[in-house]
Amino acid sequence: MKLNCDLGEFKENNDAEIMPYIDMANIACGFHGSDPLTIKKTIQLAAKHNVIIGAHPSYPDIENFGRQSMTLADDELIAIIQYQIGALQSLCHAENTHVTYVKPHGALYNDMMKDEQIFTLICRAISQLNRNSSQPLTLMIQALKNTTAFEQIAKAHTIELLFEAFADRAYQDNGLLVPRSEAGAVLSNNEAVIQRCKSLINKQPLLSINQKPIEFHLDALCVHGDTPNALAMLKALRATLNA
Repeated sequence: MKLNCDLGEFKENNDAEIMPYIDMANIACGFHGSDPLTIKKTIQLAAKHNVIIGAHPSYPDIENFGRQSMTLADDELIAIIQYQIGALQSLCHAENTHVTYVKPHGALYNDMMKDEQIFTLICRAISQLNRNSSQPLTLMIQALKNTTAFEQIAKAHTIELLFEAFADRAYQDNGLLVPRSEAGAVLSNNEAVIQRCKSLINKQPLLSINQKPIEFHLDALCVHGDTPNALAMLKALRATLNA
């Protein structure tokens, strides 16, 4: 199981401290946070520590940090996704590295997991970028009890999926995340997070906020870079995974 973290979102950050402890960096592309120089510096850090680079595209919503849903025309949504991925790809090319996967950010991620049409548009956007590419992009999505519909859509667009769980977020009984607007949505207790991680490593169910078991296949575990105690949490998780 690989550790991934959302990085490159703020000019003032602790990305340099976080990067040595993760396997995959979801790098902001400028539409919810960051700027070209911060993105470039984050890419350099990832390359230095041999961390896999992923694009973290968002709705064009800098005011709300990409955490508010937006209604966009199909062609506009495809264009903004491709624009952001393309920008990151260009900066990676300049640093002699490359983008490996895509993980949408914030409201776009949540909407993708609830709306098959949005998920399909994201797959279409990635599929068009993958044409004739020797390094096709994969798509990271939230692990659920049943991902059959997502797998079928991704397969139709010749896209490989990666499935992740969130170390620092509470889950609803249906396997989706508890909205950030609700109490207890973000977990900052390291001990509780480590216990969750150990359960997942041992292929035991994750427990919802109501203590209901949720089982799913996992490729990666995510900690948000702006979660309180994120660095300490990642250090503990890395030690747990390496044990």
